Amino acid sequence: MLGSKRKAAMVAGGTTLVSRETTITGDLQFSGNLEIEGVVKGSVIAEPGKEAMVRVVAAGSVEGEIRAPMVMINGAVEGCVHASRHLELAPCARVSGDIYYSIVEMAAGAEINGRMLHSPEPEPGDETGPSTEPQLRVATALRPAASPGTARESLLKTPPAEAPPAKAPPAKAPPAKVD
Repeated sequence: MLGSKRKAAMVAGGTTLVSRETTITGDLQFSGNLEIEGVVKGSVIAEPGKEAMVRVVAAGSVEGEIRAPMVMINGAVEGCVHASRHLELAPCARVSGDIYYSIVEMAAGAEINGRMLHSPEPEPGDETGPSTEPQLRVATALRPAASPGTARESLLKTPPAEAPPAKAPPAKAPPAKVD
């Protein structure tokens, strides 16, 4: 995660820095690495088909949509986040908006006020991000095999209960004698 001691991930290409004392108003299109320590008031969009990663650090904020293959957030985002490959939410992450992801890592303390929607990973060369339409996914649960001697096995071996015998029709009363 962002707060861990492991070396932070980077993608090929240059690095652009929005420093702490900087505010950018308007949409930002980029490729390579984008580090946001200041404020971006507008959408942050990765160039289609290129490697790109956005990192919003603890002091940074984005007021708009983020759309990139890899997104790491430890600051504030007001808007939808589209991470077509990998999304990482660090302990200080605050997101107000829907999140569309393929793979997500979330640390304790991260806050999301919006929906989290899984989107399939895009085909190679289509790094523009997942569709904003929620995908319907049906999962099949696999049941573990019961070990011998378990209650489940004994239930499986029990023959079905026999149906209660049908009631016999009421016996006819002997005919009354008429004298």
